[in-house]
Amino acid sequence: MISLARKVVEILIRKKLTISFAESCTGGMISGAITSVSGSSRVFSLGLVVYSDKSKINLLKIPENIIQKYGAVSEKVSLIMTRNISKFSKSNISLSVTGIAGPGGGTKKKPVGLVYLGIKKGNKIKVKKYLFRNRGRVYIRKKTVNKSLELILRALK
Repeated sequence: MISLARKVVEILIRKKLTISFAESCTGGMISGAITSVSGSSRVFSLGLVVYSDKSKINLLKIPENIIQKYGAVSEKVSLIMTRNISKFSKSNISLSVTGIAGPGGGTKKKPVGLVYLGIKKGNKIKVKKYLFRNRGRVYIRKKTVNKSLELILRALK
């Protein structure tokens, strides 16, 4: 994880780009991975942990009816999280994560391990859906951080 984060920070520094995160199920772990790298203060703008629906509504201005209709763990909410953290932070790259890390909270339609990652670079936003094996909360959160860093690296190429 640290070597991926180091690569991300090195490329961001070299390209003179900034990055921000809106994290839910990872609880700040992506921000933590980036800020564990020396020199990250040159590229890291903002990390916002929006764990509750209330924080998503109040801080990221996600309409309550959208959360009620699609659920906090949805492509639609991930898209809005990504767009709004980008507006708020003015970063070159913005990433959002929302998911179900377990052990509870999953349903048949939305099982434990379901994660949406949204990334915005320039004017393009992509939302990726992942379904990680339910090998426990820690496993799902670590896999989500790794996928996030890989997604950022791909966006930087």
